[in-house]
Amino acid sequence: MNRTIITLFVVLAGAVPTAAGPVATVSSPDGKVEITFELGAEGQPLYSVSYGGTAIVADSGLGLTLRNEAPLGAGFKVLDLRRASRDVPYTLVAGRASGGRDRCEELTVELEETGKRPRRLILVFRAYDDGAAFRYVLPEQENLKNVSIVTEDSQFRFLGDHRAWVLELASFTTSNEREFVPMPLLGIKPETIVGPPLTIELGDGLTVAIVESDLVDYAGLHLSRREGGNDSRNPVLVTKLAPLPSFPGVAVIGRTPMKSPWRLLLIGDRPGALLETTTLWSLAEPSRIVDTSWIKPGRVAWDWWNGPVVPDADFNVGMNDATFEHFIDFAAEFGLEYVLIDAGWYGGHKDLNADVTTSIPEMDIPHLIAYGEERGVGILLWLNWHSLRNVMHEAFALYEEWGVKGVKVDYMNRKDQEIVAFYHGTLATAARHHLAVDFHGAYAGAGEERTWPNCLTREGVMGLEYLKWSDRATPRHNVTIPFTRMILGPMDYTPGGFRNVTIEEFAPRRLAPLAMGTRAHQLAMYVVYESPLQMLVDYPDAYRGQPGAEFLKVVPATWDETRVLAGAIGEYVVIARRNGNDWFIGAMTDQPRTLEIPLSVLGEGSFEATIYADTAQSGETPTELGISNRTVKATESLTVNLAHGGGAAIRLKRSRRAKKYQAR
Repeated sequence: MNRTIITLFVVLAGAVPTAAGPVATVSSPDGKVEITFELGAEGQPLYSVSYGGTAIVADSGLGLTLRNEAPLGAGFKVLDLRRASRDVPYTLVAGRASGGRDRCEELTVELEETGKRPRRLILVFRAYDDGAAFRYVLPEQENLKNVSIVTEDSQFRFLGDHRAWVLELASFTTSNEREFVPMPLLGIKPETIVGPPLTIELGDGLTVAIVESDLVDYAGLHLSRREGGNDSRNPVLVTKLAPLPSFPGVAVIGRTPMKSPWRLLLIGDRPGALLETTTLWSLAEPSRIVDTSWIKPGRVAWDWWNGPVVPDADFNVGMNDATFEHFIDFAAEFGLEYVLIDAGWYGGHKDLNADVTTSIPEMDIPHLIAYGEERGVGILLWLNWHSLRNVMHEAFALYEEWGVKGVKVDYMNRKDQEIVAFYHGTLATAARHHLAVDFHGAYAGAGEERTWPNCLTREGVMGLEYLKWSDRATPRHNVTIPFTRMILGPMDYTPGGFRNVTIEEFAPRRLAPLAMGTRAHQLAMYVVYESPLQMLVDYPDAYRGQPGAEFLKVVPATWDETRVLAGAIGEYVVIARRNGNDWFIGAMTDQPRTLEIPLSVLGEGSFEATIYADTAQSGETPTELGISNRTVKATESLTVNLAHGGGAAIRLKRSRRAKKYQAR
């Protein structure tokens, strides 16, 4: 039974110190994470965070700059302090775990200016065992009704020039599809726009990521380094909000009461800990969908990456019924849940005036849906958001009538307050019509999957599509994004390229693209990469009869539990995920290496292991794949030899004679 435990302790205003100096401290349930709040000499709010006694950030400023108003950043006194203990279990429909636990200690600080027209600002801090979060709340008040936020002045003052993995963006209008580049914090230029998450290595395994959660009716978070913050011991990062296109110089417009998203420092004693936590979703609002039984994760056959190329086809290959009947037949054969009909089914993919309720003559969408239903395969439809936004209600109602299972909405390429509202409006409207959603040309997630469980996946990542026109989706990139982009949850990288070549042999091409690295590297992505709508990018005959194809028939698209067994950012990663009683392990590497994979996560009983891994020949012939079987127990380990750009994918099926898995 789910229980909510919230305990409040009120400190009367008269008992709260208003002078500069420490005011209050809140610690996580396990005592490791500590957040300290104080007012500076000028009455400015400051906070510090430590983990196990090690300072993460110190004396970091908080505040808001408002249009046509004095900044909310100094001259404060403390009116009130309130404390609460939270312990709220919750379920997740899909993703890295079947549920989470919102367990933390909370401190609410109510501030008021000391001037003639005093305004009030509330700061809420939460200390989790693996994170420190804060948000701004502007309560309803006579002296501040209409609010136009120019900048949010949150700071993260680090005590060393640590190595960070930086997503440098050219502008605020972006698909967020770039590499995460390692550099010292002082290497971040003040003019740089850094997209979240920002993963920072503090040494001895201690790793921090700056992220946001519960992004609703606000501008999306970006980061930069403070101008003049050149002290090598204390680089200061600052928040940067995406501006409104229709109001230059303003990021957020609203009325009190209003609140910001949560700013969250995720903290782990190793990089992999940031991929196991569900704290990002603990901070998001609970599900707004009462009945989630219709939301189904799954694997998806997809035509776009390969292009209109089906060798030896006895039909005209392209955007027509025959081609998608071919893909539906393949999906049914492999037990895949969906087929995605991508751009072109209703007109040109960048034709903003195209009618998203009418297909081209060569496509009969209701027929294809019926054809799929007969074979147990659902249909997903691609949409340009510009063409969708003004007819969304009519279009989604029609799709529900047709029997469409979900939509892929593309080309937003922004993260301002207006587009954030579009995301939430799309998810709410889609939920009313029982449609799952996959966002492309998108910003990375901020916990929406808990609030709107029909938000199954999104892009916001430089994925396999980049091999159609570049050489940027390298094995090194592939083992970097688990510790960076994937911290924010589902990412639609679109794996499964089976034309595997060495890095030296690779050349980009638009039709029938090549995949850099080994076959096992691609298979491992289905475990390592989190995406409850998981694509199979190649054409059907690329998989039929091929080594490793059997793994794609059995690997799930969602998980009950995730454990990161080993890894180093930009070098290699080993992730174990549980679905029901069975476990799957994915291992990926940039450079050749031998790994000893411990199996202690398995628990009691025996498991039948099927191992798909590189062979001695895979380095030179990346399509080579070794497949072996053995019985294993939790006390054992598996040794795998990984090639350059290599990997391993392992299915561990619980023996029928063993006890069913008991959650620990």
